[in-house]
Amino acid sequence: MDIQWYPGHMTAAVRMMRENMNLIDIVIEILDARIPGSSRNPDIDDLSKGKSRLVILNKKDYADEAVTKQWERFYKDKGYFTAVIDARNRSDVNKTLSIIRTACDEKIKRDRAKGIMNRPVKAMICGIPNSGKSTYINSLSGKASAKTGNKPGVTKGKQWIRFGEGVQLLDTPGILWPKFEDQTVGMNLAICGSINDNILEPRDLALHLIDYLQKYYCNMLLQRYKLNGDKEPYELLNDIAVNKGCLKSKGEPDLDRAAVMLLNDFRACKIGRISLERPEM
Repeated sequence: MDIQWYPGHMTAAVRMMRENMNLIDIVIEILDARIPGSSRNPDIDDLSKGKSRLVILNKKDYADEAVTKQWERFYKDKGYFTAVIDARNRSDVNKTLSIIRTACDEKIKRDRAKGIMNRPVKAMICGIPNSGKSTYINSLSGKASAKTGNKPGVTKGKQWIRFGEGVQLLDTPGILWPKFEDQTVGMNLAICGSINDNILEPRDLALHLIDYLQKYYCNMLLQRYKLNGDKEPYELLNDIAVNKGCLKSKGEPDLDRAAVMLLNDFRACKIGRISLERPEM
């Protein structure tokens, strides 16, 4: 399955980010902790050259904790400031403010040397669709400053949001990139719900997910769906359909319905805390 999804508003979003970058002190990139490699937009590196960078691994409560620690070290070793959070947890989110100020310490000192006091740090927050940017902003502000939704494409334009901690955030729409060179990246994004489900074949995604779970989280998969033995992904999807009552009118297994159920279970963390990739991949 060749997965590409790049709506027109994403082109406008990239242009807006480029036009506003000269106003920005630090770029904050929200990643999905389940896919910290696939959820990194390679265009952000080019757009934010010369700026301080904070990489936030969000949805920590959905990801494998041990693997998330590996990713945190991976990005620290690359020179990024990092934070691991659940964007719904205000305590987690508030800790990132001190990291932002630390990352911009040299800028603050330069301002003071020029006699400029209390000028707010200006941050641009960006990330792929459905990464949790708006939830992060709302937790930080303590109110619904940004629209949220468990689907891609909720934030459509830019908006400046002020905080009492000397920080101003420029929110931006979730952006992908025009072409996925590695289709595994597209699969991972689709499984996590960062690509519009209407353009996808859920059965293909489910089979890919089952294959991965067999390798890394086999016990979780078998226990959740009461499965037996070492079978091919297609056979296991068939068994899931039967065991969970996903049947057509004549009792035939409904594989598409079972596939959607499996994807929804993964996204809701009902199978368990799962990371779909590791740094060594």
